[in-house]
Amino acid sequence: MSNAITEIDNTDLVFIFGYNPADSHPIVANHILNAKRNGAKIIVCDPRKIETARIADLHLALKNGSNIALLNAIGQVIIEEDLYDKSFVAGRSEGFEAYRNIVEGYTPESVETITGISVRQIRECARLYASAGNAMILWGMGVTQFWQGVETVRSLTSLAILTGNLGKPHVGVNPVRGQNNVQGACDMGALPDTYPGYQYVKFPENREKFANAWGVESLPENPGYRISELPHRVAHGEVRAAYIMGEDPLQTDAELSAVRQAFEEMELVIVQDIFMTKTAAAADVILPSTSWGEHEGVYTAADRGFQRFFKAVEPKWDLKADWQIICEIATRMGYPMKYDNTQQIWDELRHLCPNFFGATYEKMGELGYVQWPCRDESEADQGTSYLFAERFSTPNGLAQFFTCEWQAPVDKLSDAYPLVLSTVREVGHYSCRSMTGNCAALAKLADEPGYIQINTADAKRLGIEDEELVWVNSRKGKVISRAKISGQAE
Repeated sequence: MSNAITEIDNTDLVFIFGYNPADSHPIVANHILNAKRNGAKIIVCDPRKIETARIADLHLALKNGSNIALLNAIGQVIIEEDLYDKSFVAGRSEGFEAYRNIVEGYTPESVETITGISVRQIRECARLYASAGNAMILWGMGVTQFWQGVETVRSLTSLAILTGNLGKPHVGVNPVRGQNNVQGACDMGALPDTYPGYQYVKFPENREKFANAWGVESLPENPGYRISELPHRVAHGEVRAAYIMGEDPLQTDAELSAVRQAFEEMELVIVQDIFMTKTAAAADVILPSTSWGEHEGVYTAADRGFQRFFKAVEPKWDLKADWQIICEIATRMGYPMKYDNTQQIWDELRHLCPNFFGATYEKMGELGYVQWPCRDESEADQGTSYLFAERFSTPNGLAQFFTCEWQAPVDKLSDAYPLVLSTVREVGHYSCRSMTGNCAALAKLADEPGYIQINTADAKRLGIEDEELVWVNSRKGKVISRAKISGQAE
């Protein structure tokens, strides 16, 4: 996130796009309520009437798959009506003319049928967002786990550039993370093309720095594979083994039939986890590790805030923490990896990552919260609430406009498949239930086989009663679920 979560409270407008804070992040939802109490306008863009839409000044119930068309139309109105921040665009950005050339073809009238949103609502949205003194954009998995996801993120960012809503308090572009500590995992280099601190593998100076720190002659110059590539790579003999920590691909990944086939073909599967997940059940080797209450370390919140957490109870059965397991395996494979505690690991990391250097254990303390970049160990540097005050993370320091032509989703509605299915988050369970599904109390809230929301008109037409078991068929397969007839899905 470019700005702190607490900054939501005093913004003038919150633009929520493909994100359901009440179900996904109740704490963030409280800050949105604070903003509303303080007089902020709320715009919600979601196919369903989610909880936050109930307090919104404007709800855009767009059709699934029309994100880019809508955002281009909003940009077109802002430029056409001369509502954009000319000073910011001229002084702190590049690519405006190319952006304008694309969006000028997306008048509200031309996308009304594509998006399902009226011309009046599109223009109202553009005017509200552009005229707000400070405006924040929040988005979630409804954007990133969908067709043209990367393009949608960059198009949302372009709206912020267009209106000067970057580089100051109470504004920004803010992806509210969809998984526990996914921000921290990315910060620590759990990406196929970066080392910790977002230092890219492709640059020789980064490879040399980390090779020297880790006491090896060199490090590979090619990036690794992404998890979505696993079935393809296994099928072509490029991957023969997988070491999986805290992930359940046999429960959570798309194209499960291909994932199952890949697991059957791999020579070795190692799973390090706290539960007997579906993936662990298929593993050749299981390494049980401690849970969050049995070890200590550092989390990063979605808004880049480092915070320490502490061991609450001693682990039973001689269980080891994840870092201890990794150290022992590395040592037995011929690379001695010796740390006495997590602070030694953290201090090594800080010295390799300039943006993290100032975030010491002492500064974080027991209840502290330090947002990177934090580059100085002194108490004067308490971190950075908002990014891009002086320059952007580009070679020339300028923000880069981007958009593209809208493309219809690959899967089309037809007589055989006349309905659209959109996956959502639920309050009772977290993500795909690998952990929360083991809790009996939570299971009572929303037990298997879960629910599928159906709007009242479709339910009546199909003769489906509330709470009735139904089969949901798609081109990819089928699943049984329980019908929940709801006005949210209208």
